[in-house]
Amino acid sequence: MQNAGITQLGLNWRYLAFDVLPEQLNTAMDGARAMRYVGLNLTVPHKLMALDWVDSVDPEAREWGAVNTIRFEGQDSDGNWTPIGQAKDPSVFHSIRSVGFNTDADAILKSIREDLGMPLKGARCVILGAGGAGRVAALKLASAGAASLHLVNRTQSKAEKVAEVIRKKHPDINLHVGYPKQGTQVDLLLNATSLGLKQEDSLPLDLESINLRNTHAAYDMIYQPAETPFLRAARSSGCQAANGLGMLLYQGTAALELWTGQSAPTETMRKALHGHIYGEVPQNPDDQVHVP
Repeated sequence: MQNAGITQLGLNWRYLAFDVLPEQLNTAMDGARAMRYVGLNLTVPHKLMALDWVDSVDPEAREWGAVNTIRFEGQDSDGNWTPIGQAKDPSVFHSIRSVGFNTDADAILKSIREDLGMPLKGARCVILGAGGAGRVAALKLASAGAASLHLVNRTQSKAEKVAEVIRKKHPDINLHVGYPKQGTQVDLLLNATSLGLKQEDSLPLDLESINLRNTHAAYDMIYQPAETPFLRAARSSGCQAANGLGMLLYQGTAALELWTGQSAPTETMRKALHGHIYGEVPQNPDDQVHVP
């Protein structure tokens, strides 16, 4: 996806993936700074750890409590900071700093709105999972004007901590820890757990506690496999359903724009992503709305 976008923009860059152990994360990021990388993307479990490493944190990343994108910037002799990826001659920089961003949060909303075609203002939402992804999703849905949020997590104390943060930022929201009452209509049921990465995984929800037939739409942050047991159960109950491929796309386009200062070639990146994950390429932008 990123290399397709980089090629489309005519940049002499290359996007590479590395496996980095958590205890070696700081060393790896120090090396990227020393080698004057344009930037980095981070995945779990590094998103929380990076908050304490970067020199500066974008306000939204601080609000969501996680960094998934780092941009390196250089300082010239006049004291001006410029993103390395946007500099004509990075060799003039005598100092390098790191700035942390979170492109996941906006990507969640954009994907839900596009893939499910539903408004989030006034929506009644249930979020499964209160880890890093669930926390970001809950905070973003609250900021988008959701009418109610139910946070469901195996360890209730973890969900309570997320609920406490949301209550402080959005005191007017109807917020609960645990499933809604039986028979409650749910507009959006979102899976932010890892259950579904394997086909033999159990469902991330208790079907005795929530009736999928009372649920309008289901969204799974997992994108591979394309259809998880959760999405399969949701579809069989008549729910609209979508996976997390759109979220992956839009967090990536936002990161590329932060590094380059240019508009990302979204459709080029969408086709490359879709082809890599599923082995097929959508014929037009509308094809991505439906999970293959």
